Amino acid sequence: MTKKIGFLGLGHMGAPMAANLVKAGYDVLAYDPVPAAQEQARADGATVVDTAAAATAGREIVITMLPNGKLVLDVYAELLPAAAPGTLFIDCSTIDVADAKEAATRAVAAGHRALDAPVSGGVAGAAAGTLTFMVGGAAEDFAAGLPVLEVMGGKVVHCGDAGVGQAAKICNNMLLGISMVALSEALVLGEKLGLSHQSFFDVVSTASGQSWALTSYCPVPGPVPTSPANNDYQPGFATALMTKDLGLAANALRANGVDGQLGALAAEIYTRFNQENAGKDFSAIVTDVRNRSEHEVDQ
Repeated sequence: MTKKIGFLGLGHMGAPMAANLVKAGYDVLAYDPVPAAQEQARADGATVVDTAAAATAGREIVITMLPNGKLVLDVYAELLPAAAPGTLFIDCSTIDVADAKEAATRAVAAGHRALDAPVSGGVAGAAAGTLTFMVGGAAEDFAAGLPVLEVMGGKVVHCGDAGVGQAAKICNNMLLGISMVALSEALVLGEKLGLSHQSFFDVVSTASGQSWALTSYCPVPGPVPTSPANNDYQPGFATALMTKDLGLAANALRANGVDGQLGALAAEIYTRFNQENAGKDFSAIVTDVRNRSEHEVDQ
């Protein structure tokens, strides 16, 4: 019998994730308040319903992909009473660890099961079904959700108890944000010193400064043809999302007494850049480093 899934949140990430479930033969009831998202979900073969509760009733698994923790908790207040006993809730949003733990606590108190399962891999990974899922929750609930997560992802890691999936996500993205800023500064310095982007790439990609940010997502046009830099920084992962994730990381650093100076500084840098560049890919931070460097030289 086909597993029945409810899917809420059909944005840039949620839409292709839901589409992959439909392609794999799952019966998907989908909800999103945005008409364009509804149209896309219908085109992808999902059954679109009028309310969040309607997408939940009678489902075995309910997946949410929402912008923030407050919205997750607000939506859970509507979903939990509407769900059949023992429904497995899988939240793929990137939210604060405390909110993830609270969502799981509320789900369990209402007689359900819960996993936090944020993702890495961007829109391209969502479309290709190659996302990495970082999952927090009980081992038996992870086992129940694994087949569905494997449809949408290329790698699924059980990181620990409730909230630990979110912990893995914000640690990863803090490191990525710091890496992209550092890489951008090194590239701009190389420019000033007469080093071409290709020469920089050829050396550093196989030297001790090598990073995923360089070899898979190079922030300047040329060396990595598939990077957003070759498409006017149209987002695979928007600056607004990186700013949000670095804010979550900075909050966690403070709350847990970690002397995370680079994480806090990366959050400040992206917060400033986000004011006028929210819709650009986060790798466009290299243009900010370059522009600000030229301003400093002019002075």
